[in-house]
Amino acid sequence: MHAMVLKKLGTALEWTVLADRKPGPGEVRLKVAACGVCRTDLHVVDGELPNPKLPIIPGHEIVGRIDEIGAGVEGLRVGERIGVPWLGHTCGVCPYCAGGQENLCDHPLFTGFTRDGGFATATIADARFAFPLGEAGSDVALAPLLCAGLIGWRSLVIAGEGKKIGLYGFGAAAHIVAQAARWQGRSVFAFTRSGDAATQAFARSLGATWAGGSNEMPPQPLDAAIIFATVGELVPLALKAVRKGGRVVCAGIHMSDIPSFPYRLLWEERQLVSVANLTRQDGIDFLRLAPEIGIVTKTTRYPLNQANQALADLRAGRFEGAAVLVP
Repeated sequence: MHAMVLKKLGTALEWTVLADRKPGPGEVRLKVAACGVCRTDLHVVDGELPNPKLPIIPGHEIVGRIDEIGAGVEGLRVGERIGVPWLGHTCGVCPYCAGGQENLCDHPLFTGFTRDGGFATATIADARFAFPLGEAGSDVALAPLLCAGLIGWRSLVIAGEGKKIGLYGFGAAAHIVAQAARWQGRSVFAFTRSGDAATQAFARSLGATWAGGSNEMPPQPLDAAIIFATVGELVPLALKAVRKGGRVVCAGIHMSDIPSFPYRLLWEERQLVSVANLTRQDGIDFLRLAPEIGIVTKTTRYPLNQANQALADLRAGRFEGAAVLVP
């Protein structure tokens, strides 16, 4: 197999030839057909997340077909197309797993961070955390749903049932969430980098009621706001933009420090909450609804060996929607 491997934090990924790997009990091996490039991959490469496994193959928006099945796996078959997300394994016995909060497991493994991911021609996955995808849709189009879509969906659910939703940072996740929110009959307000007319036009093309800079106030108070950008300075701005009793959801796994802000921005029962990882039920719910919603992902393809360029372009905001690596 071939893979783009991170051997030292803060350095470029290296094109590496590796021996083929065999799935163990409870695992499947899949040939990777496409793998999305997520901002979390940048956090992994930059060393902003603690205790990564090194060397590591990044990538956690994986679409591929099973080519070998380990002992004890039921419900999956060779040749089946599956998706593999960020949460790659849970212990099943800690209080969080036992209480239905496996996304907060005390002993998890994360795809592309503490277990090898999909920037490769093949990968091994825990069969319990592999979602059957069926045959509708292309591999490239489906890949962003495995994290941008799943985390975005969980964030939208946690944001509550308010009708006016603000999305701060209109990248891969927001362009999917906007479509889901519009399908639910909500109004979407998109916040981008100041002066980013192209991204604002992209947001309006997906049905956004309003699009402007993240330093602007929306034309009316929001019921909730979801922050996908990793900029802590957006938290006070989002709190200022939501109504009394409104909610601000921080959706990223990493964010720069939140600056101090006056208590009056939080007062009047505004809420500030975070989203951590996902549960398998999130995946089941969202992937079942995605075809009904009619989600269309905007993607930019890169060959697998150009993963470093894809990461650089993501960092610089050179494309709309999501980047996807194709072996």
